Amino acid sequence: MNTRRFLLTCLTMIFSCLLAGNLTPLWAQRAAPDQYGVKLETSQGDIIIEVTRKDAPLGADRFHQTVKQGFYDECRFFRIVPKFVVQFGINGDPKIQTKWRESKIKDDPVKATNTRGTLTFATAGPGTRTTQLFINLADNSRLDSMGFAPFGKIIKGMDVVDKFTSKYGEMPQQGQIQAAGNAYLKKNFPDMDFIKKATIVPLQK
Repeated sequence: MNTRRFLLTCLTMIFSCLLAGNLTPLWAQRAAPDQYGVKLETSQGDIIIEVTRKDAPLGADRFHQTVKQGFYDECRFFRIVPKFVVQFGINGDPKIQTKWRESKIKDDPVKATNTRGTLTFATAGPGTRTTQLFINLADNSRLDSMGFAPFGKIIKGMDVVDKFTSKYGEMPQQGQIQAAGNAYLKKNFPDMDFIKKATIVPLQK
């Protein structure tokens, strides 16, 4: 195959992926670094997460991809169950959320434990992980046997997480968030805490 034909083939594959709504084209399929940091600038302060890829490679890759694409910017912490979890990961723009909603990744074997401060993908059953995550607020090691595979942990800012308002509990309806995004949340839950910006950052050695 000559160079011109090769380039045309590559371009055709890329455009086919985009037209089909495939959110993992060739350039997004690269593995994440073995370890990386993520900074969440939130309404209560900054949080630093350390991600260790070997703990859950597919989860770590998906988180790296979504953070780089700005998916979590302006995402609300829509479910807070005291002494259990803080959940987030539904995009505030329904159009963006619709594109990611069916972009599922396979399960990772559980290698780490759901202890306080660890970050784990939420699921609706086997093979259903997309973008929703939760932060463990306590020792939730009972989740290990249920297939919830942590891939990162908060190394700075757990005190920030503890400041998130829990007054709305589990009141926000996920179906409404999926359909109306932040417009629904801002109107009905105006004091809900949120991520201003999420970025990949170097880890302090």
